[in-house]
Amino acid sequence: MKRGLEGRAKGHASPAESVPPPDTMAQLCDRLGYRFADPSLLELALTHGSASIDGGESNERLEFVGDSVVGLAVATALFHRYPEASEGTLTQFKAHLVNNGRLAEAALASGTGDCLRLGKGEEKGDGRRKTRVLADALEAVFGAAFLDGGMEAASRIAERWILPADADEERELEELGGNSKSALQEWLQARGHDKPEYVVVASTGPSHRPVFDVEARCGSHTARGRAKRKRDAQQLAAARILRQLIAAEREKSASVAALS
Repeated sequence: MKRGLEGRAKGHASPAESVPPPDTMAQLCDRLGYRFADPSLLELALTHGSASIDGGESNERLEFVGDSVVGLAVATALFHRYPEASEGTLTQFKAHLVNNGRLAEAALASGTGDCLRLGKGEEKGDGRRKTRVLADALEAVFGAAFLDGGMEAASRIAERWILPADADEERELEELGGNSKSALQEWLQARGHDKPEYVVVASTGPSHRPVFDVEARCGSHTARGRAKRKRDAQQLAAARILRQLIAAEREKSASVAALS
């Protein structure tokens, strides 16, 4: 597995592929929090199928490994972080943390998307911003890290880019099993209300580690969430506005009961 990329894909490299410069790759390692002993594994993880011709090797096999690796890394971390949590809660939380949307956001924030090797057609098709392409690439990076440095390497990347770092964010997501957006939408639909709106009202911090403030809006009710990923900020905002709506409904029901 540790032959050079040129040896593995000799004769299959597309002249139209987009290849990241070495300094960008080094910066990506710094952002990921792991330095590869075999850089060719990382290069392969960043090689999309469109960047090879005639069946040349791409990141698909590493993605296959990484799909299991990222799940195991997150599951292990959650197991140790939440010793009192039930299997159902852990399952929900893990599903939230490793869904394609979150993985794609992590790929963008970490710079993985900027380092992808893409064919000319995929490049023109804005492949660096496609959820599926980004999520697959990050899974491939996890697979490469695992083969290069074992679970410790994969866990370091997960700690930095997948697991929540903010205590408030972690507590609220744990409480709701990561499903606050779904819970809010179901609550609104059951009462015939429109879907909520989520608006990014601020973005702070360095470009490679931004923090987002997102506001959820439901009629006259608003609430904000802050997190290093837009999706998580939305989840927090949804959790807070759902609490508002439930409290308002209970208050209204209590007032009606008092008058009857």
